[in-house]
Amino acid sequence: QVQLVESGGGSVQAGGSLRLSCVASTGIFSILTMGWYRQAPGKQRELVASITSGGRTNYADSVKGRFTISRDDAKNMVYLQMNSLKPEDTAVYYCNWDQGALSGRYWGQGTQVTVSS
Repeated sequence: QVQLVESGGGSVQAGGSLRLSCVASTGIFSILTMGWYRQAPGKQRELVASITSGGRTNYADSVKGRFTISRDDAKNMVYLQMNSLKPEDTAVYYCNWDQGALSGRYWGQGTQVTVSS
């Protein structure tokens, strides 16, 4: 089965931090770029961070300097450390492959992040 399970979301005040985790069930996890996406109500889903199998990272301009993506291939996990959270970060956050045929094809339930001012 192909599964993506996100966790770690919650409600925090502006300026706070959260660490999101995702476990991906796939035998090719270690060779694929992984990403974190988010979708706010009435908004398009957007890619906020990605990390290649070699550890190269990219971030959306809106989160640069505040979010850090990392991965642990031995555990089939990808993480998103979110610091200095802003109300604009409020969204459902999803992990997914950002490379190859699996990219955007399967989605987990996501994890809700709510930031209050």
